[in-house]
Amino acid sequence: MTDTSDALVQPAPPEIDEETAAVLARDLWGVRGAARALGSHQDRNFLITPADAAPRVLLKIANPSVTAAELEAQSAAADAIVRAGVRAPRAVRFADGSTVRPVVVEGVTMQARLLEFLEGETLSGYLSPAAVREIGTLAAAVDVALGDLVAPAAERTHQWDLREAPGVLAELREYVTDADLRESLSRAADAAWKVVAGLADRLPSQFIHGDLTDDNVVAGDPVTRVPDGVIDLGDLNRTWTVGELAITVSSLLHHDGMDLARATRAIAAYHAVRPLSPAEADALWPLVVVRGAVLVASAHHVIATDPTNEYAAENLLHEREILRQATSVPPEVATALVRAATGHETVTLDLPASSPLLSGSPSVSIVDLSPTSPLLDEGRWLSDSAEDELFAAGPSAARFGEARLTRSRPGAPSEPATVALGVELQLPDATQLTAPWPGTVHPTDHGLELRTDTHAVTIDGCRAITPADTEVAAGQAIGETAGRIWIQVTRAGVSAPRFAPASLVPAWRTVVADPSALIPGLTPAPVSADDLLARREASFADVQEHYFADPPVMVRGWREHLIDTDGRVYLDTLNNVTSVGHAHPRLVEAVAAQWRLLNTNSRFHYPAVVEFSERLAALAPDPLDTVFLVNSGSEAVDLALRLGQAWSGRRDVLAVREAYHGWTYLTDAVSTSIADNPAALQTRPDWVHTVPAPTGDGAYTADAVARVEELAAEGTPVGAFVAETVFGNAGGVMLPDGYLDAVYRAVRAHGGLAIADEVQVGYGRLGEWFWGFEQQGVVPDVIAVAKAMGSGHPLGAVITTREIAERYRTGGYFFSSAGGSPVSSIVGLTVLDIIRDEELQRNAREVGGYLKERLQELGRRHPILAAVHGSGFYLGPEFRRASGEPATAETAAICARLRELGVIAQPTGDHQNILKIKPPMVFTRDSADELVAALDRVLTTGW
Repeated sequence: MTDTSDALVQPAPPEIDEETAAVLARDLWGVRGAARALGSHQDRNFLITPADAAPRVLLKIANPSVTAAELEAQSAAADAIVRAGVRAPRAVRFADGSTVRPVVVEGVTMQARLLEFLEGETLSGYLSPAAVREIGTLAAAVDVALGDLVAPAAERTHQWDLREAPGVLAELREYVTDADLRESLSRAADAAWKVVAGLADRLPSQFIHGDLTDDNVVAGDPVTRVPDGVIDLGDLNRTWTVGELAITVSSLLHHDGMDLARATRAIAAYHAVRPLSPAEADALWPLVVVRGAVLVASAHHVIATDPTNEYAAENLLHEREILRQATSVPPEVATALVRAATGHETVTLDLPASSPLLSGSPSVSIVDLSPTSPLLDEGRWLSDSAEDELFAAGPSAARFGEARLTRSRPGAPSEPATVALGVELQLPDATQLTAPWPGTVHPTDHGLELRTDTHAVTIDGCRAITPADTEVAAGQAIGETAGRIWIQVTRAGVSAPRFAPASLVPAWRTVVADPSALIPGLTPAPVSADDLLARREASFADVQEHYFADPPVMVRGWREHLIDTDGRVYLDTLNNVTSVGHAHPRLVEAVAAQWRLLNTNSRFHYPAVVEFSERLAALAPDPLDTVFLVNSGSEAVDLALRLGQAWSGRRDVLAVREAYHGWTYLTDAVSTSIADNPAALQTRPDWVHTVPAPTGDGAYTADAVARVEELAAEGTPVGAFVAETVFGNAGGVMLPDGYLDAVYRAVRAHGGLAIADEVQVGYGRLGEWFWGFEQQGVVPDVIAVAKAMGSGHPLGAVITTREIAERYRTGGYFFSSAGGSPVSSIVGLTVLDIIRDEELQRNAREVGGYLKERLQELGRRHPILAAVHGSGFYLGPEFRRASGEPATAETAAICARLRELGVIAQPTGDHQNILKIKPPMVFTRDSADELVAALDRVLTTGW
């Protein structure tokens, strides 16, 4: 190690104003232009914008402690990085090949260079998974590029070399004025350094960038914000190679939404390019802790010695967050995360040989608190007293490793700590507890702890019956219960929480053992299959896509929420299928009751199908009075088109572009959304004719009518015109006033039928109107409806006139085995009852209106949110770039970030730049606020 000296901490350079910087650029390099100061801890940096529109350049005036030889080495390093295919700022070379010139300011000599300016953005705000992975890849690529760099003159002692951390902290910790922070910083750094020191002789060294952080990489693409270049080689030095990655990872920890599991993506990406040895993997996280401590101490030093340095003052908050995150779990747990990310072995902590903990082996029943537990149906998991009530039933146990739904709540923007790292038992008071192995008993504030050299078992909620520091043998009585007890086994000297986020549980298992074997008959919670997605892809047709690249496994729904296997609760803004909310108790009971009685095909005669058909006919305006029952929206629209063909005797159909109507042959033929089928317009049969989607300004109505007349004049009058009554697939866009009335009249004048596709927007979802066509003041000839009708059960309908229905009989009969079955009919009746009794249409009008207002206000603060289409619970926030182009990539990224924050949303429209906000109709104002808060956070901090 290098001896500690005053040279470890660089002095602050003299102030240099922008006018002086512009003069230096002109006199030394002949570049005339305006200078703008950029922040730095130790140097003086200026962005020079040439007056002749030439590319911008960076004037970098190094700290007085930096020599010309060191800067020449930095220039050589930049050249090596560029040769490796990574963007880096090369220095402008003089005729003699050198890149450095001395400058004197206030009597102080410093070295200056003019560098290429890498256009792009540094990494601020939220970092996407792709950005996190790529910064790890960049760090590895730079280290590989610099592996052969030889520059003895550039080897130096300075405060950012992690090898010098003990000396740096010895100098700087006195500037940390907060005594508690100073103490915790020192304690964490000293413990981390003890680990590093034991590994130091196995850590390879080379020249590294030395400050490859979020501030020193740039993303050339402002949409993806994935870094593709590195800047500022001012901390180039020969040191431990793994220090590069420690510096990079530490810089990620202050970003919005970052946690340890997400940060390890950078580690895995680095390892894929430049593999870490086992020693480097074990040293990495201690070095991250050390880096965090140095950052905090250095920031306090800079602020004390350079009070005008706003850059340092602003960064201090970030640097304290880095240190907090770096020390948020025990070092062993963080290192287990690193070893898992790099493919190095991790060892789960097992119990030592043991005997039962409970005297007499009392029998206990399992209290299932998992997301699929029937004990938690009908929202019982939301009660703060749910666990107490379930344990009160008698001797019982909650399992180790179980993700408890009772520990999760809606609206949480981060992964909840749901997985139990211990066993919880409800036993009769005074049940005797015996030592499972020899050890020393220590009473605690909440119970007792039995310690050995390797393990500790903590029992909270009991009374110790042995004096403190008593050594006991296995089987010896050590305590007795005094209520519900918590049992946790850890590695000696490690403190663990009772519950952990699922992403950290494998790492915690290296220091937390499963105590289930101490309780006779108790087994740990089953581990969910982590190969489920692979199994799906192996057996399920690929074309049946799923949301998200790495979809959560959903196992429960409740009202407007979805819940995954880890107990994470997501706000469902997407599910117009589940109209009355997930798992509505009234619907569940009605289905179960009917299935116990009868379910068969619809050609039998039974009351429910009659009652349901009557209710549907009554909901439609005159003269629509006749109902067909089917199983889906595709079937409903398909049948509606067949009615049109039978009525008119013609096959020709007029459809609106950008619409999706279904997957059957007929519905696919009239579906023209290129989002669902990129070749939709080129592959339409010749009997399908289209008109433009009326989604903006234009003479859409007149043009559509003209198209009807044109087809008639050509001898191919349309037999049916099909259109969504609100442009659902395009993002809830309302049709121009009078549009349907004019087109319907023109079609009917030539003997065709007007078909209203209400599959997505009907059934009260729009709030103001039960049917979408009511907004247009028209009555169609045929209504096709589905989705909301069954609230997740396959159910659809066609409502038309008796005359139109009878015309269909001339071509044969119609039959759907399950359409209108007893269970389906009961589902349909119950959904209508719930919509009526719970006033869900009114809720759509009021809460949907409130949500739209809040989204519009959000758009006034975030210009990318250009418009909010729709009504009620069918809304379409539309995203566009400043140029007016559809923000397609941004919308996909926004949806991915919303998912991380616990909100399920997806894009729609031909440009996939609109969110389809169509939640269950039980959506509340609180949920509306939650959605807006999450979207505001995304638009503020990035995606």
